[in-house]
Amino acid sequence: MGCSVLFVCLGNICRSPTAHGVFQKMVSDVGLMDEIQIDSAGTGDWHIGRGPDPRSQAAAQSRAYDLSALRARQVCAEDFQKFDYILAMDNSNLQDLRKMRSAQDTCHLGLFLDFASASAVREVPDPYYGGEGGFDEVLDLVEDGARGLLATIQRKLAEQG
Repeated sequence: MGCSVLFVCLGNICRSPTAHGVFQKMVSDVGLMDEIQIDSAGTGDWHIGRGPDPRSQAAAQSRAYDLSALRARQVCAEDFQKFDYILAMDNSNLQDLRKMRSAQDTCHLGLFLDFASASAVREVPDPYYGGEGGFDEVLDLVEDGARGLLATIQRKLAEQG
């Protein structure tokens, strides 16, 4: 049966690949890589084919997450049928995704940090134009959201038997 998750930000070079890499490691650590499909994408098309921002990669690497194999792509209409969860990093991306979604799409579409428990923050801030500390803040938020998302999916998989 399994489950599939798509993380979405604007350019797919900072926040969503960070979420992708963090969640992938957590899923791997609990032995569910065969059960959970993970991807990331951007609502914009500026960085298609490029790897994550070097600052995102460095921050992730400092916590043993490897983003080097990821490449930016743009969200497409098929994603709404392919994924069970489409999770936006902020409200602006969520609005863009809602405009793309058709009436028959049944995936869970919402904010990634709705799954976070330790923070009252609901949007992952874009670190692109900020200082180096922004990338660590993104990781803190993403780790919290990823733990909550994984727990939710593990419960769902257990119910499916």
